[in-house]
Amino acid sequence: MAGVGSEEMGEKIDRLGRFFKDFFVGISYFEIAQTVRQEKRSRQDLFMVLAFGDLLGVPIFPPYFSLRIFPYVLPTIDSWKKGMLRERDLTEVKSL
Repeated sequence: MAGVGSEEMGEKIDRLGRFFKDFFVGISYFEIAQTVRQEKRSRQDLFMVLAFGDLLGVPIFPPYFSLRIFPYVLPTIDSWKKGMLRERDLTEVKSL
């Protein structure tokens, strides 16, 4: 009977250790993951402006190359245009 209680206590300690490990890993990697997502989004926006800037009135790239990759980016064009043409506030600018 004494062994059963100590096994349960050992399981609880293991679960508590895993919880703290996951908690601290989550704290340390959350900001890194958030920064990576923002950087990926900004690079995608830059690519879309270079390739499809003519949709916004910025003719940079010849349309031939844009039409070649158009089928691959078609699902994201509407959300990209809305995001690029949205008014921004000074509080939203990250680089200040």
